[in-house]
Amino acid sequence: MLMRQRGFTMVELMVTVALSVLLMSLAAPSFRTWISNAKVRAVSESLQSGVRLAQAEAVRRYQQVVFFRTEQANCPQATTASATGAVWAIRTVPNAGGAAAETVHCGSLVEAGSGVEVSGPTAICFSSNGRLMANAEPGVGAPACAINGAASVYDISGGTSEGSRPMRVRVSLGGSVRMCDKSKTFAADTPEGCPP
Repeated sequence: MLMRQRGFTMVELMVTVALSVLLMSLAAPSFRTWISNAKVRAVSESLQSGVRLAQAEAVRRYQQVVFFRTEQANCPQATTASATGAVWAIRTVPNAGGAAAETVHCGSLVEAGSGVEVSGPTAICFSSNGRLMANAEPGVGAPACAINGAASVYDISGGTSEGSRPMRVRVSLGGSVRMCDKSKTFAADTPEGCPP
């Protein structure tokens, strides 16, 4: 009696490999876009969390607090602001009573997503009631906390990544902190969009 051999023939194996390669090559561009969008979202969430934490510290301490971007990852007391900083930091602003500035918290934007670009104010200040305020000398170097329009806005994008979805973190004058999809306009049917 003849024994039948089980398994795949070489032709069947080559067809399976060719189909797998074809499917993976079709999925790779959308997978890259998904990864880029995930990085943009992670950086946006880190930025939003930092801004909300700064606001909460201002209210908790009943003292003016500055949220700023910096290059110094270990958050030393003497860290200064940088418009291209990959780290955010929160520091109290010295008051007339003589209390010294104190670096309260810091967090990284690079760990959340390398290759992501962030544009927006270098520093924003919160008053003791959690609202945005202007301050010519917040104590973090050259940048001042300015109020331009109805809100301070951080735009986050995937840089050179094609198809990545840009996000925005918007801090209103009243202190509302909101993350939204920059490519959509806010409406009743698209609440994830950004207000005009």
